[in-house]
Parts: sequence; C-alpha cells; structure tokens
Amino acid sequence: MSKKVYIETLGCQMNKSDTERIFGILGDIGYEKIEEAENADLLIINTCSIRAAAENKAYSYLGVWGKWKKSKPELKIAMCGCVAQHTKESLFNKAPYIDLIFGTHNIAELPELLSKLDSQEKVYSVLQTPYESNGEFSIIREKGISAWLPIIEGCDYFCTYCIVPYTRGRQRSRKPEDIIKEARDIANEGYKEIILLGQTVDSYGKDFNDENINLANLLRELNKIENILRIRFVTSHPADITDNLISTVKELDKVCEYFHIPMQSGNTEILKQMRRGYTREDYITLVEKIRSQMPDVGITSDFIAGFPRETEEQFEDTLTIVEQITFDHCNTAAYSPRKRTPAAVWKEQLPQDIKKKRLNLLNEKVKQSTVKSNEKYVGRVLEVLAENYNEKEGNIILNGRTRNNKIVHFPGEKSLIGQLVNVEIQETSVWCLQGQIKSS
Repeated sequence: MSKKVYIETLGCQMNKSDTERIFGILGDIGYEKIEEAENADLLIINTCSIRAAAENKAYSYLGVWGKWKKSKPELKIAMCGCVAQHTKESLFNKAPYIDLIFGTHNIAELPELLSKLDSQEKVYSVLQTPYESNGEFSIIREKGISAWLPIIEGCDYFCTYCIVPYTRGRQRSRKPEDIIKEARDIANEGYKEIILLGQTVDSYGKDFNDENINLANLLRELNKIENILRIRFVTSHPADITDNLISTVKELDKVCEYFHIPMQSGNTEILKQMRRGYTREDYITLVEKIRSQMPDVGITSDFIAGFPRETEEQFEDTLTIVEQITFDHCNTAAYSPRKRTPAAVWKEQLPQDIKKKRLNLLNEKVKQSTVKSNEKYVGRVLEVLAENYNEKEGNIILNGRTRNNKIVHFPGEKSLIGQLVNVEIQETSVWCLQGQIKSS
C-alpha cells in the first residue's frame, strides 16, 4: 500500500511550483498525493518567511499536526521552504514533533532524506549553496488551465527589507533549452497558459555570459509552442524592464500585456534606503513608456507601509503615486522586520499602530485606483481565457482573465473552459468585471 502525503503551501507562486515538484519526486518513490491532511502518513509544510505573519501561520499548522502525532506516533512531519532555509537546527527544540527539515536548495535530495528517517530520529539538511541545476524532476501539477514554469530563482538586489536573497540565494537562470522542453511538456499535458516565474523574472539570463539569453528572446521561443494560448511572467524588477522586453511583449500574440512591477514606496528617499535602485521619477517614466506602446496594459505593484524612518510626508508620496499611476491592483503590507536584513536593526522602527493606520489608508487608495481602472472597460468587448466555473442558483458562471489580467465572471457553458471567449463587460466591482458572451 502506498504512503500518503499532504503538503500545505504558504507564500508565493515559486513555493507553489516547488510543491508541484515535491509531489512529483515523492510520487516517483511511491507516495500518493492526497487532499485531506488528517489521512496522511507524511505531512509537509512549505513555508514562507517574507513577513512575520507568514512564519506564524506555519507554526500554527505545525502545532496542530504535533497534536495529531501524539495519537498517531508513526506520522512523519516535515518543514521546507524559506523558513526552513534560514532557521537553525534548534527548531527541533521549539517544535520537537518535526521529523525532517530541508531547505529551498535541496528539494532533489528528499528521497534520500526520507530514507534517513528510517534509521535516525531527526533529519536536518539545509544547504547554504544553491543547486546549480533544476534536474529532471517529475512534476505533479495542479489541475487547471495555467501552469507555473520557474525560469530563474534567487535575487541579487539585496533590498534592505527583504529576506529572499538569504533564503533563495543569488539569482540562477535555467538554461533556455531546459525551459523550452518543460514548456512543451506543459503544452502536451493540456495546459493553455504558461506563467513564467522568478523573484526578478526580467533579470533572466543576466548570470549567463551571453547577451542573447534574456527574457525577450526566451519569450520569442516560447511563443512558437503549439497549443499554448497565453504566456505571462512575474515578478519584474523595474530596473530590468528593457525597451526590448516592452516591444517584445507588444509584438508577440501569445504574450499577455501585463507587468507586475513592485514599487514598494512612492518616495525617492525611502526607495534609496530600501536600496531599490530607482527613483519615483524613474518608475513613472517606465510606466509611461510601457503604456505609450500598450494603452490597455495591466500594471500591478507591491507597496510597504510604515518602513523604518518613513515620515508622514514620505508616506503621502506613496498615496499620491497610487492615485497618479492608477494601478490595476496593488499588494500591500505593513513593514515586517526580517532577521538578517539591514532594516530590521535600524533604531527608527515605527510603532505598530502607525503602520496599521498607514496600511489602512493605503488599502483605501488602492481600492479607489482599482475601481477607476476597472470602470473604463464597461461597454467594451474583451478576450477572456475561461479558467473555471462556479454554480450559482442553478446557473454556470465562468471565471477567466483578460490579457491584461482582469478577472471576469460571465455565464456560459463548462465546455468553454480552456478556450478564448469574447465577453462584453457590463458591470465592475473592486475585484472583478462581469459581462456576457458577445456573439460573433
């Protein structure tokens, strides 16, 4: 009888992609993927350390699982992901019910690590040197229309608030031929959309000594793959969005007109202290350049409220930039100190109540921006890739996305899932557009 494994995944798309690879690796050695944690022989928490709340959520899951282990001592519990990568072996003292800890750099060693559990009580394996190759991992992907495809891991920017370079390592690009092979596999498995992943996805190829290896040229090759309808990429760093990339996105029929470009602050001095490498004016110029070539392009961003030393006037610059640019959406968070990062030890930390107040103000401004962005599509016909459906009062409501990443709800048949549909937009809300299929 096969052993059963359940994985709880927290955090970013890269973690979700890692989980698909972990399921594949475990499937090769006889484990069965299940959806109910209570029935598992092996429980894995794939953790995120971008903010304290994400770490606390991981420990909450582990606490529940630890109680299960008391009545089921043969249950194995493992921790992986970014928390595991930067947490010392002393975690076993904090959570003695954990059997295995492994980091972001040694997923491929999981079969060997599990075999060690048969002969020893605890196993800890966190490599400090990232693996050089992705290897030939088996992958058990989530069912659906879209598939994750990591093309670069790690980050070389070392922003003063960010733990990613310490948990994911310096940037490492995959070979173009490996990416193209995996993309073809994705197409053959029936997926219709590929989402290219990287902490700084537009930095792809910079670590190769070959100027022809870059995101724009990779997109050109991927655009040739049959049966793939759309290609997206996330997340972009403003400093690495080139004129060549912008024109390539505009030109290629399968590549969606969408950029997720974290800005983090609207104030140039705060951006300097964050070590972001651009000014407020640089960011505005970049957005104007993209929109001049693609007026309907989707542009989303990330912002931090309450960064150390941030004054009220500097925070006001963040509010005004959201209004000025009219982002399609923004992810927001109050600043959360991360161990090993420079900003975490600065004396000028802001009180929680101020950070919370600023976050609330920022969220309201983002809401207004999103509503304004959505309203301009009322009355227009947009191309939507139908992704899934819900049933409401006996009716089938399809859900999909436009090329510029707007979520659209519209009535239709299940048979349309995986197809491109023209939808006339009739209503909007903060989170989505609603419409009806436009007859040809």
